Amino acid sequence: MQITKAGEYGVLGLIALSRRPLGEVVMIDILCEEECVPKSFLGKIFQNLSKSGLVGSARGSGGGFYLTRPASDISVLEILESIEGPIALQRCLEIDVGCEHSRGCALCGLLAEAQERMKEVFVGTSLATLAGRHLPNGLVQQARLVRNPKIFLTASDGAIAPLADGTALAPTLN
Repeated sequence: MQITKAGEYGVLGLIALSRRPLGEVVMIDILCEEECVPKSFLGKIFQNLSKSGLVGSARGSGGGFYLTRPASDISVLEILESIEGPIALQRCLEIDVGCEHSRGCALCGLLAEAQERMKEVFVGTSLATLAGRHLPNGLVQQARLVRNPKIFLTASDGAIAPLADGTALAPTLN
C-alpha cells in the first residue's frame, strides 16, 4: 500500500485550509499556491472531500472551500480514507476480497496487526496536530529563492527558528 499523490495533496490542502478560522471560505487557488500543488488536481480531490463531508463548498464570486468541523476533530485516517478508500496493506485484508489462506495464515495475521497499528497512528493524529508540525511549502520555496544561508526553518511544534539577526519567518499566512 502506498499513499498516492491524491492522498498527499489532499492532506496538504486540508492543512492549508485548517490555518483559517472554521467556516472561512478559501479559494482553491490560494490553497494551491500555499502548498505548491496543481490546481486542477486539488480541485478534484476537494470535490471528493466535499462528498465525504469533510469540507463544504461555496459557489460564485468569492467561492471556495471551508472545513465543516474543527481540524482537531478530523483524523488523518478519515482524510486518507475519504480520498484513497479503505486502507489495506495487502489484498487479502480488503473487506470484500478475502484470502484463501486467511484461516491460520501467519502472514495474514501479521499484516492485519501491522495494518491496525498503522490505522491507530493515523486515527490518533488530527489535522490540527499535523498542521502544527507543518511549514507551508510556499514559505519553504520562498526561503529557497532568497538563498540566504542564515535562514533556516523548522517544523517541530510548528515553531519557526529565529535567524541570526533575531528575526524569524512566520508560519502564519493571512
